[in-house]
Amino acid sequence: MRFSAILAALPLIGAAFAETIVVKVGENGTLTYNPSEVTAQNGDTIAFQFLTKNHTITQSTFASPCTNFSATGLDSGFQPVAANATSFMEYSFNMTNVTGPLWFYCRQANHCQMGMVFAVNPTADKPFSAFQAAAMGKTAAANATASMSGSSGASSPTDTSSSSTPSASTTSGAMSLKTRGAIVLSGVGLVAGLLL
Repeated sequence: MRFSAILAALPLIGAAFAETIVVKVGENGTLTYNPSEVTAQNGDTIAFQFLTKNHTITQSTFASPCTNFSATGLDSGFQPVAANATSFMEYSFNMTNVTGPLWFYCRQANHCQMGMVFAVNPTADKPFSAFQAAAMGKTAAANATASMSGSSGASSPTDTSSSSTPSASTTSGAMSLKTRGAIVLSGVGLVAGLLL
C-alpha cells in the first residue's frame, strides 16, 4: 500500500521541480524579449511580462519568422501598456509535450523585421541567431557566414518547429507566479508523511 502511495506522489514531486521562466517584453522601451532565448523542460511555465508600448508574443516557425504559425498557434494578442503603468499584463504558457524548438515574434508593425523574436530550446542546427537574422531579412548574409564557417545556419523550408500547442493564460496586475520552494516542500512533506 505504501509503495503505491509513493508512486502516486511522484508526479507531484516532478511538478515541484517545474520552473517559471520570466521574459520581459519591451523592457526599457526596447524592441526585445529579455532573455531572447530560453531552455525549458516539459512542465515549465514561460511567463511574458509586457512592460512598455504595445507588443505580442506570437508563435511562428524557423522557416517563416514573421508569420503566424497557424490558427492554433499561440498568440497573446496585442498588449498595450500605458506610459505610467504600475501593473503589467502577463501572458504565460506551460511547456507540455514539446519535442523541438518553439519560435515566436512580435507582430506589431515591423517589430519582427527589426529583430523582436524569441526562441524556446533552439538547437545547434537551428540557432537563435539564424532565426533572428532571417526575421531581419538577413538570410543571405547569415547563410554566407554559415558557409564560411562550415556550419548550417538555415533550416528546411518544411520546418514546423513544434507539433504542440501549449496551454496559455493571461493575467493582469502583479505577477502571480508559482513558487517552486513551496511546491518542493509540500511534495517532500507528502512523501515523508507516506513513509511514516
